Amino acid sequence: MTDRIRARYLIETADDPRRAVEVMAGEQSSGTFIALPGETPELKQRFGARIESLEVTEEVAEPSLPGAAVGPVYRRALIELSWPIENLGPSLPNLVATVTGNLFELKQFSGLRILDLTLPESFAAAYPGPAFGIEGTRRLTGVDKGPLIGTIIKPSVGLTAKATAELVDALCHGGIDFIKDDELQADGPHCPFEERVRAVMAVVDRHADRLGRKVMYAFNLTGDLDQMRRRHDLVHDLGGTCVMASLNSVGLVGMIELRRMAELPIHAHRNGWGYLSRHPLLGWSYPAWSKLWRLAGADHMHVNGLRNKFAEPDDSVIESARSLLAPMWDSKPCVAMPVFSSGQSAAQAVDTFEAIGTTDLIFAAGGGIMGHPDGIEAGVKSLRQAWEAAAAGATLEDFAERFAELRAALAVYGP
Repeated sequence: MTDRIRARYLIETADDPRRAVEVMAGEQSSGTFIALPGETPELKQRFGARIESLEVTEEVAEPSLPGAAVGPVYRRALIELSWPIENLGPSLPNLVATVTGNLFELKQFSGLRILDLTLPESFAAAYPGPAFGIEGTRRLTGVDKGPLIGTIIKPSVGLTAKATAELVDALCHGGIDFIKDDELQADGPHCPFEERVRAVMAVVDRHADRLGRKVMYAFNLTGDLDQMRRRHDLVHDLGGTCVMASLNSVGLVGMIELRRMAELPIHAHRNGWGYLSRHPLLGWSYPAWSKLWRLAGADHMHVNGLRNKFAEPDDSVIESARSLLAPMWDSKPCVAMPVFSSGQSAAQAVDTFEAIGTTDLIFAAGGGIMGHPDGIEAGVKSLRQAWEAAAAGATLEDFAERFAELRAALAVYGP
């Protein structure tokens, strides 16, 4: 077998970069801290990680992370390692152990971040990828063009199943395309999962009879495997069209198993992403990390939003969204639908469209809809008007002169 797994990293080290990367390659393949007689040249040639490239980019005076070896300067470099597929086979859990493993703990490094992954097509054969993706989501929602205008149930917790259904009724009446549970809303005694699903689906079905299309509601089924299976089947049997899982809570194996038994789109929430990514010299880049979940079967993935309420800069948000739309292989693209959220409103629509160049996305606004001064229906309309302006190449201000809902939204959320 000649196919190789490739991973790109940004590193920082006080050691000689080549020597540090050799330690890195040995640690994640056939080597250890001391030479062993079993690691013959032949074995190392066949199974050892290979340094494909190394480019020193800059020097800094202080280490980015504590606990590393100390030196007068710290060099940063872009590197690429590769491994033979026969080391592990096409296995996502063992892929993570191979390309990350103990790397973040090595004392040679005061910074280490995985930037991208390139996988052999044997992974495409081993894993299903998204079952619905963009095309299937559009088919189920009846939205064949433009973004899906979405929202999140707010308050995040505290509403009963009945109160949740009443809010869904107002959102459906207002013309929404997509609604999701907040990731904090699960199966508590104040709002049990089954009671919530039954109450919400009764409302969704009633509006579907009126509209001729069914609003997509992503029910948060996050739990252990048996719980997720039962919850999925309940949603499916009651005519629901989407389920949601918190990726960092259910784990990679949980997501793989959910995809194997699911008959509905999987809305993948990335809550907890910050602890994997927030430091620029530690953890994962989103384009690398999201490939795991796309291959495991995520149909929609959150990417944050422009001018969001969190710490992520706009260029990172756009890079993340573009990466979800980039095919992994010609034979199996594994494209997922980006979900923009976090402090979004009509104010970000034009900038988002100009940056990403497509409307194949879910634009989810909680306060950006429910905080509109003229109510929910006006909030939904303001988002549609903003995206119509974006598609027409017009400014928000131009469209605001024509549409009162957009004009009122910009007065609240800013230009």
